[in-house]
Amino acid sequence: MKAMPKKGIALVTGFGLALTLAGCTSGSEEPAAYTSRDATDGTTDFVVIENPHGGATLSYSADSSIEILEVEENGSTYAFKDLNGNDKLDTFEDWRVKPAERAAAYAETLTAEQISGLMLFSSHERSPGDGLTDAQKTYLSEDNLRNVLNAGGSDVEENVTWVNAIQAHVESLATPELPYIPANFSSDPRSEAQSNSTYTETGSGVSLWPSVLGLASTFSAETMEEFGRVVSSEYRALGISNALSPQIDLATEPRWLRVSGTLGEDSELAKELAAAYVTGFQSTYDEDGENIGWGTDSVPTTIKHAPGDGAGEGGRESHTAVGKYEVFPGDNLEEHASVFAAASDSLGMMTNYSIMLDGEGNPLLGDEAVGTAYNAEALKMIRDEVGFTGAIVTDWGVMTGANDPDAFIATAWGAEDMDPVERYFTVLQNGVDMFGGVNDATFLLQAYDLWNERFEAGEVDQDADARWAESGARILTAYFAPGLFDSPFVDLEKSEKTVGSKANVEAGFDAQLDSVVMLKNDGTVAEDADWSDKTVYIPHTFDVGSPGLFGPPEYTEGATLSIEAAEGIFGKVVTDTVELDADGKVISMTAPDLSDVDAVFVGLRSPNNGNNFSAAGHDAESGEWYPFSLQWAPYTADGDNVRKTSISGDVLADGSKENRSYFGNTSRISNAADIDAFNRAVAAVEASGADIPVVTVVKANNPVVPAEFEEKSNVVLVGFGVSDEATLTVAAGEHEPQGRLPIGFPLDMDAVEGQLEDVPEDMDTYVDAEGNDWKFGFGLNYSGVIKK
Repeated sequence: MKAMPKKGIALVTGFGLALTLAGCTSGSEEPAAYTSRDATDGTTDFVVIENPHGGATLSYSADSSIEILEVEENGSTYAFKDLNGNDKLDTFEDWRVKPAERAAAYAETLTAEQISGLMLFSSHERSPGDGLTDAQKTYLSEDNLRNVLNAGGSDVEENVTWVNAIQAHVESLATPELPYIPANFSSDPRSEAQSNSTYTETGSGVSLWPSVLGLASTFSAETMEEFGRVVSSEYRALGISNALSPQIDLATEPRWLRVSGTLGEDSELAKELAAAYVTGFQSTYDEDGENIGWGTDSVPTTIKHAPGDGAGEGGRESHTAVGKYEVFPGDNLEEHASVFAAASDSLGMMTNYSIMLDGEGNPLLGDEAVGTAYNAEALKMIRDEVGFTGAIVTDWGVMTGANDPDAFIATAWGAEDMDPVERYFTVLQNGVDMFGGVNDATFLLQAYDLWNERFEAGEVDQDADARWAESGARILTAYFAPGLFDSPFVDLEKSEKTVGSKANVEAGFDAQLDSVVMLKNDGTVAEDADWSDKTVYIPHTFDVGSPGLFGPPEYTEGATLSIEAAEGIFGKVVTDTVELDADGKVISMTAPDLSDVDAVFVGLRSPNNGNNFSAAGHDAESGEWYPFSLQWAPYTADGDNVRKTSISGDVLADGSKENRSYFGNTSRISNAADIDAFNRAVAAVEASGADIPVVTVVKANNPVVPAEFEEKSNVVLVGFGVSDEATLTVAAGEHEPQGRLPIGFPLDMDAVEGQLEDVPEDMDTYVDAEGNDWKFGFGLNYSGVIKK
């Protein structure tokens, strides 16, 4: 049965709040009343209420016990949810009150069990199409979990029906003793075009954009804010109301495995773009494109991964013990932190896994070599110096130690031997609010009891209820700000019109085009050139993959650029004759006859050193540490700049320090066949005797060493996380290049070894025969070097 409106409330006494809506003056609007309608997604039925004069939209399950309060003001009638059923408009029920005030007031009404549930952040839910599962019902009811990580695809109907089913379920769990809390769905970035994909068709999914590094290459805060505006509206249409982004770690170590997710190496650019990202996501825009603040399209952001996570020694990554240390030989943490300060309006922040060390290998902050969540001084810096006041969540796996029973992803670096309950107590004491990848509240509730024991012993200065309420208020602010308590249900029909709409798709593709960087051009790329009758050759390649936490290496093979995308631009596309063995692995690749070929296009993916979960940089079987490389050909790290003794290392059983130096060892690049494809194409051109231009398209996740390809290329284009269609469109002269390098390309690997992991723009960069320095900020258009 639908909830029926209760008697109207003409005046709220003892509340001290004017009833006039923000932006409206008394008598400025014609009297009107709220309207209601029934809605359904085909599975879940719900009611939608529209308030007059720009008031909040409300929604609730058709079977809900929630009732409606009416408030009359200047002849108009407004609706509010009576969340606690007391026939009174409380602060937390009033959608005109600031989100933080509503959150603080509501946190005071919740039980310790409920706030503990709010502190949980689910493991990855990868199958929205399965609907509401028994496992989800368990953690929603028994553990009071409400923060759900949506790691599935972007099918609109699957997402909307799943979200609405969960929202109806949690609404049904509310009782006078356990007040209602909606679910809050989060997502990691899901809108990147990827370097080896063709452009999505309208309606087939979300709009596709450059990677964050690609957005940085536009050098445009306007483009970044537009990205946030469009993508947040698509998130909300999928029922996603929290973004586990942006990643704003300063990319001061060019080999780091996560550079593609950053805003580059320059802190001034990163600060401007980080702020624009947060603004775009956390705002709602009217029909004229004006920012009207929080609203139905707003998505709270989670800046990550706490200051300093771009400084892994040698580029190693902290998802595994191989890369758990980040080092600061340049004593430059303050510059890293400045980017987070610029984006501190974000309602959320995620910690990193890493242990921060100074240039001598000692703890950078505090006296213990522990990960950020366990480091009291690091969290004090974030709260006091960065000035961050929102909710802080650990990255996934931080609460599990490698020695715990059945540990899988276990990244409690430096706290492995700590009792699990003590871990939760410590992290909460440091000021963290939420725990990523934790579905079970058992240890957290035990930490609540432990907190009270220590309060009674005088070891902490507030009781557990007060500490839990602090986190509850910070967490709930990200629920009230986007209106989750007011309207948690999603309109399927509206969502289908929003996600992947023609306008959104075009905006994403335009950003891809604007992000492409041209580094060299002998005139082959020209405005309005006609390639429609030209024949191009694209060579073949393969990647042997890397073993990792989730299984053996995945072997892939294919053209270096999308044949399908190329066929949409050029008259004819030819590629190698490829022979595969019974397992689908390449035996041979032979270039075609180039007598009728007008140009060669070669795609070069960044040298693949591994991934976050491949423990790259260390051979567990032999014990050998090996270098990451930004070149495809084998690199042996025996130069003068290579450390013979690493800064980082574990303390061994005999009290000595582990040496993680890779001096004298050789890189292990899984896609070295890419540079072989380039060389094979160049050899075919030379053998033809014809003047055939070679256009090289670098599909970059990291900087690369240009010396391997620049001299023999007529054109060099770089795409950061964009579709091949975008780079080929630019190559065909259909869009003038506008992008610039968000991070410098090194002279050679010796230059890479000579730079400091925590310092930006301190590396010798490549200079071509024209005298162009491929450093941060360099890029060409049709007229030459783009002026800054």
